[in-house]
Amino acid sequence: MALMALLGTSCRNNGERSEANGEGKAPITKPQITIEGGRLTPEGLWAMGRIGSVKSDIETGLLAYTVSYHSVAENRSTTWIRICNPYGEGQGDEVQSTKEQALQVVDEFVGSEPAWFGCSGWLAYLRSGQLYLRRDKEEVKVEGAEDVEGFLLSPMRDKIILIKQVKTVPSTADKYPDLPLATGHMHEDLMYKHWDEWTETAPQPFVYELQTEYYGEGERMKSAKLGEGFNILEGTAFESPMKPFGGIEQLAWNPNNEEIAYTCRKKTGLDYAVSTNSNIYLYQVQRNKGQRTTDINITEDNKGYDTNPAYSPNGEWIAWLSMERDGYESDQNRLMVMNLKTGEKRFISHYLETNVDEFAWYNDSVLLGTAVIQGTIHLWAMGLDGSAAKLTEGQFDVSLGDVCDHYAYLLRHSMREANEICQLDVAAAMAKIDGYIELKQLTHENDNIYNQIERSTVVPRWQKTTDGQQMLTWIIYPPHFDPKKKYATILYCEGGPQSPVSQFWSFRWNFMMMSAGDYIIVAPNRRGLPGFGNEWNEEISGDYGGQCMKDYFTAIDEFCKEPYVDKDHLGCVGASFGGFSVYWIAGHHDGRFKAFIAHDGIFNLEMQYLETEEKWFANWDMGGAYWDKNNKIAQRTFANSPHKFVDKWDTPILCIHGEKDYRILANQAMAAFDAAKMRGVPAELLIFPDENHWVLKPQNGILWQREFRNWLDRWLK
Repeated sequence: MALMALLGTSCRNNGERSEANGEGKAPITKPQITIEGGRLTPEGLWAMGRIGSVKSDIETGLLAYTVSYHSVAENRSTTWIRICNPYGEGQGDEVQSTKEQALQVVDEFVGSEPAWFGCSGWLAYLRSGQLYLRRDKEEVKVEGAEDVEGFLLSPMRDKIILIKQVKTVPSTADKYPDLPLATGHMHEDLMYKHWDEWTETAPQPFVYELQTEYYGEGERMKSAKLGEGFNILEGTAFESPMKPFGGIEQLAWNPNNEEIAYTCRKKTGLDYAVSTNSNIYLYQVQRNKGQRTTDINITEDNKGYDTNPAYSPNGEWIAWLSMERDGYESDQNRLMVMNLKTGEKRFISHYLETNVDEFAWYNDSVLLGTAVIQGTIHLWAMGLDGSAAKLTEGQFDVSLGDVCDHYAYLLRHSMREANEICQLDVAAAMAKIDGYIELKQLTHENDNIYNQIERSTVVPRWQKTTDGQQMLTWIIYPPHFDPKKKYATILYCEGGPQSPVSQFWSFRWNFMMMSAGDYIIVAPNRRGLPGFGNEWNEEISGDYGGQCMKDYFTAIDEFCKEPYVDKDHLGCVGASFGGFSVYWIAGHHDGRFKAFIAHDGIFNLEMQYLETEEKWFANWDMGGAYWDKNNKIAQRTFANSPHKFVDKWDTPILCIHGEKDYRILANQAMAAFDAAKMRGVPAELLIFPDENHWVLKPQNGILWQREFRNWLDRWLK
């Protein structure tokens, strides 16, 4: 999605994308660190383990999950796969021996994307693009399965989908073989860049026979290799899964092994750049022949995003996520189902009036899905009949890791802690009439860090907005908060622009890290965020300088009535749309703030309209082109461009940007910095030549945190 990468490091989407494991180098293991002073430091933050995916094997009961560790000194990371027994019986050491019923590690090795092979404990996974199978510490390399970005095993384990990159445009060397060292990129249509790359390849799904050989009658595997294969999208430049964030969840096998559902936006160039209209296609696979037969578009009548298909266990239904309107990437994400026999379609998450972020089938008539409502993301059970029941509750978020038997394995996080794996007895949760059953926490990955620090306190506060509405604002108090003292206070501006200020954990925009400097953080769910009804969520589009900005001022002004707030030392920070907000507020704040920090923000809306790659976002959110003088919405948007109010800038500002950010180009920060300096306003520019809309490299992450804190301390202390 366009500007949704407000945080990049948020646990609500299972953590940031890590840098690749160092080829030929020793893997990074869990760092041992001593934190002085009892408060979270940048080094402590980067020493934390980052738990990603979790998969449960119904045959053995084993869990496989990933955890990544970073080395600041080596500026790289390693992702590990752990195979554990959640019932406390295993062959290895305890993950945390001090925790009751701790997970027992059966095996641990470098890899990613674990998926159970489905027979007697074999696990499939990737390492450096190569597919492997493993059981009982015995590893088998799948011959021919290299350069793989994702995979999906068929239910009968005799076929596999491999995601590989396919060249879609000729390279410079193709056109001019005598210029092999030329670095120019040549394009004749839009979408020539996307997220952080020049779009010269597309991910496409290849279907292969998977041939395995065993020793005698036993279960030891002798070899594995790919057989006959073909590309579902052969001869096209289409993507499946879709860039930049789509994964293997955008494809599915049906239970009888004969059909594949896949997500695809069958558009290229300008057509792709202006439309979000993707569809779910059903691809018939002729067993043992590998021939293409029929693609059935089951979502042709819907004009927005359709993604992430999943078949019911009995194969009678298919479910997917759907947005109704073309070009509106933040439309309500609806959970839809279709009866594959009758063609009947149902919108089964209508009760929630919010986005369903992810889902899985629990049985043939019930699905589990996560949804944000009033500032937290929790698990819901939704029936084919439209019924819904909330299964988790608390001041935390959950994401759905896996569903196995009657258990759901969740990744739980909050503003106070990173992802930990928890187990929910779904049957018991659905049967409970009053209240909620407690989640069983299975991992304690970062207790070594938490035990050394005093964590901040997070408190919800409802505030009355200028138009009489109620707005939820999270207040993050520093460690050892004393209401008799005065504290510098920071207004946090969310990105997205339509991403919730839920109980997220970020490894960059980290509220424990910010507040550790003795700052109070004010984080409002201003207008234009999901979880408070569709009207609240949609009020931002075409009105960037309107009620959403009034909500920001309400949040800080109302909180400043507290006696412990130092009203003479207020700061304002944000990234992406939050960075735009900082640039805009800098020209409208009437002296409220004494320091600003904008990361990857939009400074000049007219240039952003032309520079950004996903034109559907600019068209929808800005209301249209700036040259359309008869378009009142567009003209209102561009009249509120921050660069038009630089004459009112008078407050120190730090501008941060990555030069590989093709969503919002780095020249936006450079222009803002130049404008501030030419106005005589104290300013600093921090440019990362090798980072995109996020900051992924360890040393860059440490630099970001240090400069962030130094700037605030310089002007607010």
